[in-house]
Amino acid sequence: MRPLKIFLLMCIALNTVAQTDQFTRQDTLRGSITPERAWWDLTYYHLSMSVDIEKKYLKGTNLIEYEVMEGQQIMQIDLQRPMAITDVYQEGRELVYYREGSAYFIELEETQTVGEINSILVKYEGEPIVSENPPWSGGLTWQKDSNGLDFIATSCQGDGASLWWPNKDHMYDEVDSMLISVSVPDHLTNVSNGRLRGIDQNADHTKTFHWFVANPINNYGVNINIGDYVNFSEVYQGEKGPLDCDYYVLRDNLPKAKEQFKEAKVMLEAFEHWFGPYPFYEDSYKLVEVPYLGMEHQSSVTYGNGYKNGYLGRDLSGTGWGLKFDFIIIHESGHEWFANNITYKDMADMWIHESFTAYSENLYLDYVHGKEAAADYVIGTRKNVQNDRPIIGPYGVNKSGSGDMYYKGANMLHTIRTVIDDDQRWRQILRGMNKKFYHQTVNTSQIENYISSESGIDFSKIFDQYLRDIRIPKLEYSIEQNQLSFRWTNAVNGFDMPVFISVNEDFLKINPTNSFQNMKFDEAIKTFSIDRSFYIEDAKVTR
Repeated sequence: MRPLKIFLLMCIALNTVAQTDQFTRQDTLRGSITPERAWWDLTYYHLSMSVDIEKKYLKGTNLIEYEVMEGQQIMQIDLQRPMAITDVYQEGRELVYYREGSAYFIELEETQTVGEINSILVKYEGEPIVSENPPWSGGLTWQKDSNGLDFIATSCQGDGASLWWPNKDHMYDEVDSMLISVSVPDHLTNVSNGRLRGIDQNADHTKTFHWFVANPINNYGVNINIGDYVNFSEVYQGEKGPLDCDYYVLRDNLPKAKEQFKEAKVMLEAFEHWFGPYPFYEDSYKLVEVPYLGMEHQSSVTYGNGYKNGYLGRDLSGTGWGLKFDFIIIHESGHEWFANNITYKDMADMWIHESFTAYSENLYLDYVHGKEAAADYVIGTRKNVQNDRPIIGPYGVNKSGSGDMYYKGANMLHTIRTVIDDDQRWRQILRGMNKKFYHQTVNTSQIENYISSESGIDFSKIFDQYLRDIRIPKLEYSIEQNQLSFRWTNAVNGFDMPVFISVNEDFLKINPTNSFQNMKFDEAIKTFSIDRSFYIEDAKVTR
């Protein structure tokens, strides 16, 4: 029997392993703040590249400037296969390096003195990964427009910017500023982040476009977009003064874009109301047409929604309100505040980007169409929630949690707003977050603590319930003549969220716990309802 027992134990173990995420050293090198990353702080990039469209090949350099935080000599730079670093230089001298998967470890010869600003020059080239399903899979998209001209774009959230250029590919450290120089055939235009500094006409029938980003930017926010673009622009008079708004679209789509993109100024007005000033006035606001749905590239928001309202013409809420706005203009621009201004340190906390931005769709509707329309919409999106795994993912391995971070997360925030029951305070909390964490990388506890502190309400158990558990809390209640009994089930220990109810058309607040509580009224209970804005389940029971 011994061999059989061993076999059965092995089967059980393999089955257990199959049901859990398995991580490798490469996951750790990609997703953690390694010692070779921790000792230096990014200050500046100059990314320069030429794009060989026929060969689908990139070749260029990245000048990486950094401040020395500790006196170390080994630096980690990331670049994923099939791209490759070919040379590294410091002060004109070639450096030794070795590769471990996607991580390059560079041996610096110069003494690294704390407080100094130093730099290295990295040369690289290769045929980058082609995205199979942009923007959900990272890489480059190489397409043709309706006139047969090349139409190219990058997208790399999650998979990492090191898919196509060498960098310190971890979200905790954003570069302070950046110059992006891209050479393309001279009949095409490249659009990247920030402001256009200049265009060089080259002897080889190419043009080099120089884009400068004056603000901190996360790695995956950097992009190149190449096409037969035409440009139109306008100025939005915002909270910090005039904001330049530029729109780059394919030549044949200019009339449609001029009509559809009118929504951009309304969006800016709504989000400045709720979140505070647009975070990147110095770099302008841009919408750039791309050959995929769209993405939140900082100051270079990409757009591919077909010039339709909704999500490719569909209403994700099923209420009708989702067809009142262009999903990509609103959602991807909302990320300028939550993702690009306030950025997660670790991908496990991606909900900070996606929950708040999915909720921004609701707040846009609130600003334009009113609070009830907004509630209809966000409540309607609950049908998209899977409750398959926790919203927060595992730390240190570049892994996000459940896709429920979008609409479960948005409904959690709508619930928190309802608990606070003071829309002016809620607005000040959202604006305060974007001020306190302005151009910073953060973790979940910072956001949780800020909301609890500024609201004066301990939301820790509510965050535990919706972010770290897959259950939706259930309010069990029973009605016996003039007595109402109620309690929480399906909830984390200590869950203590108050709820607004209506009894005989009188509105009141109850504070359920894990044990039944009883409330008596002067007359028999004829009508009972629960405020629909709470993302909970309810069940009438017999006691």
